[in-house]
Amino acid sequence: MLWAGCTALGVVVGVLPLAADTARAGPVPTDSLGRTDPAHTDVLFVGAHPDDESSSLATFGQWQERRGLSTGVVTITRGEGGGNAVGTEEGAALGLIREGEERKAVRRAGIRNVFYLDKPDFWYTLSAPLTATVWNPSPQPPTDTLSRLVRLIRATTPREVVVMDPRPFHQHGGHQEAARLAVEAFRLAGDPTAFPGQITREKYPAWKPSRLLATNGGFPGPVGEKCGKYQAEDPHTGLPVIGVWTGTTARGHSGRTWAQIERDATREYATQGFASLPPTVETPRAKLPCEWFTVLADSRTPRTPATREQPGLRPLYADFRAWARRMRMPWLANDAQPAYPANPSTSVPAVAEAPVVDGVAGLGEYPGPALRLTHWEGARCADEKDCAADVRFSRQADDLYVFVRVADDIEGYALDAAADCKRHWRTDAVEIALDPQGRSDDTSTTFKTGILPFTKDGRGPCAERDADNRQGPASRTAPRLAVASAVTDPYKGYAVEVRIPLDGLPAPADPERLAVNVLLYDSDTADRTGQTRLAWSPFGSAQADPYVWGTLRLLGYASPPDQIVQPARIPQEAARSSDSTASVEQARRTGVPLAGGPRRPRREG
Repeated sequence: MLWAGCTALGVVVGVLPLAADTARAGPVPTDSLGRTDPAHTDVLFVGAHPDDESSSLATFGQWQERRGLSTGVVTITRGEGGGNAVGTEEGAALGLIREGEERKAVRRAGIRNVFYLDKPDFWYTLSAPLTATVWNPSPQPPTDTLSRLVRLIRATTPREVVVMDPRPFHQHGGHQEAARLAVEAFRLAGDPTAFPGQITREKYPAWKPSRLLATNGGFPGPVGEKCGKYQAEDPHTGLPVIGVWTGTTARGHSGRTWAQIERDATREYATQGFASLPPTVETPRAKLPCEWFTVLADSRTPRTPATREQPGLRPLYADFRAWARRMRMPWLANDAQPAYPANPSTSVPAVAEAPVVDGVAGLGEYPGPALRLTHWEGARCADEKDCAADVRFSRQADDLYVFVRVADDIEGYALDAAADCKRHWRTDAVEIALDPQGRSDDTSTTFKTGILPFTKDGRGPCAERDADNRQGPASRTAPRLAVASAVTDPYKGYAVEVRIPLDGLPAPADPERLAVNVLLYDSDTADRTGQTRLAWSPFGSAQADPYVWGTLRLLGYASPPDQIVQPARIPQEAARSSDSTASVEQARRTGVPLAGGPRRPRREG
């Protein structure tokens, strides 16, 4: 590998074998009696949350079955910030449930060891820099997560490291940051000057894996058995891409394909709604796809792909390009920033009298145009009765009024307003997102509210804030927010009306740059999973990317001169490995300390 010499990183040309040859990373570590080190794994996957490995389990299962290659999984958080489709648990309690789901899922692919780093998971963000600050809060050093990953590579001595896609667009910031850290740990684990105490005090070896792969779920390769032999290059980076066919029949599994076994594993993630996936993979075997991996680095036949510079990068993309350059992999930033479409815009009329927040658009309350919400994600609406929505705005003094009218044919699950007014995307809901200055790079400096138009036992609407400057029930995080809804009987849809005090936003609202998106979540089931999403500005991760949001011009508005900028409050609660019986038993069995922490120095003699 060329990294050790601090020169350009090499990558291999062409299609590679499914996994590294044994000789490439030296002999498998053994103890004084010749027994294999119980911590050793041939392949190490690094993800951010439980279920991140789920789309690669068909590959890992085949590698073990056909080549005898073991896989271990590193999961940096336990997904405490995710949804819960089966209960009301959140935070650390949810994290421990998700650990149990992950351990059951990966065992179906023959994976025994999952190493958790006990880092906090918060909400869905597109920002790797924000994720890095949450994972390494003061007084921890900013390299704390990195040092733990380096230690785990040295402890588990893998030949291959598999990471997620580090590229920033339409990609969870946790996934990005996990991939960035794993790429850097791949480089540093073999350098004895990197975190030297792990070598001198803890007696880990400096270990250099032979190959680095990144999952490439968006690669448009062929399907069918031949996809595994398809010679391909990633269209953005020029790096080689390899495929592993999911239609291979698993041995000793009654003729089931690895695609079916992976589906069985994925359905273990009930909290994430994956149990609602069809139990049987209906795709004909001849049309089953490959799982694709980009070869980021290999110890053989190196070359350097071409680098294409993009001008005018926005801050998140400029940060990624700077990281790629530091890693001596500048080609990873090729085409990283997409061609964003023009942002929609509208003027918000001021009204003399404040609208009555009652779920009805009264005469003269919303004199502006009705703005259409269009398809963003999920299944498209079958027709206007299936799902459709528009939004209107008006302003009176320091209050912004929003009226959303929704056509819908089937009521989603009615959540409990008292115990479960959160994670609104699980059922029918409206989300309103505002970036006061129109300059945010992530949603920690924005105001976002999710509104359930109906709740359990006919208790009416409820509102919460999620993935923004504050999170939690609106009664606590936005006490002056007013919400009302009107649900048709018989059910044909609903309307939501909201008053948002502009002087309660995280920063003063710029009357020329206030950025807004309005989103609709449509669910036609009772299993707390959504099917269709609409948005006023429907591009990429429309709920999480302020670069996408439209602009509201507040005619005649001036923000209060004494309004302050509020610092973000982001959850730091994380489940601990010491509270997990499975993690404690694994640490005893493998000798790898909990949470990737340091081990006690070995006594001499």
